[in-house]
Amino acid sequence: MTTTALADSLIMLRRSLRRMRRYPSLTFFVIGLPVVFLLLFVYVFGGTLGAGLGGSSPLIPPGVAGDTGSLGRDAYLAYVLPVILLITVIGAAEGTAISVAMDMTAGITARFRTMSIARSSVLGGHLLGSVIQGLIATGVVAFVAVLIGFRSTTGPLEWAAAVGLLALTGVAVGWLCVALGMVSDSVETASNLPMILVLLPFLSSGFVPAASLPGPLQWFAEHQPFTPIIETLRGLLLGTPIGDSGVLAVAWCLVISVAGYVWARRLYEKVPARAATA
Repeated sequence: MTTTALADSLIMLRRSLRRMRRYPSLTFFVIGLPVVFLLLFVYVFGGTLGAGLGGSSPLIPPGVAGDTGSLGRDAYLAYVLPVILLITVIGAAEGTAISVAMDMTAGITARFRTMSIARSSVLGGHLLGSVIQGLIATGVVAFVAVLIGFRSTTGPLEWAAAVGLLALTGVAVGWLCVALGMVSDSVETASNLPMILVLLPFLSSGFVPAASLPGPLQWFAEHQPFTPIIETLRGLLLGTPIGDSGVLAVAWCLVISVAGYVWARRLYEKVPARAATA
């Protein structure tokens, strides 16, 4: 008997969450790597980079240079946390690409296509699992940030908006990674294709102000999708000016979501043909 799309999606979500328990190393990678990044950038580079932020950090008044001690590290912790949270969400989506590729190469996706279930639920289950895993991981990273000294200057509403933006970003990169997992011919390929998404935050305003980058890189950093997301998160968590970054962040997320969904859905429709020729 055909169930509703919502019920089917919840079943696929449960399957996705069970996979998290079955492959704890992948879950540890999603949570552990961003924590390592956070500690590395704060305690190894934070003293020097934080001192050079000047007015770019709300913890250092404009025109006052911090030292290489705790002031610099605290300033850089506040500055770098938004991009670490973004990388955490991207890491969860990258794991989804691997899970989708595992289902594709094992023929499980082809079997789902022959069953009386809502077609959207198969892909939707992977996506929902990715978003939930990403939000759990960002919660852990934020907790670690608070433990090492991060203090937000905004209230619960701004934090709720930040969580909503992270969830929307997770949906966007999640759909894209679902498609990348389906187009991959092996699990190894699926683990490598989304790496461009992990590298893009390093070419943004996440780790250093975009104005400090050389000409071509500065232009790219200012116009790529992740920079307005980072600037919006920074404003929501620290009270810095957001400007039009909020609108751009939501617009980029919607564009990427639609593009990823359409691409993934078209690939899913072709699964029987591939199975027949295998």
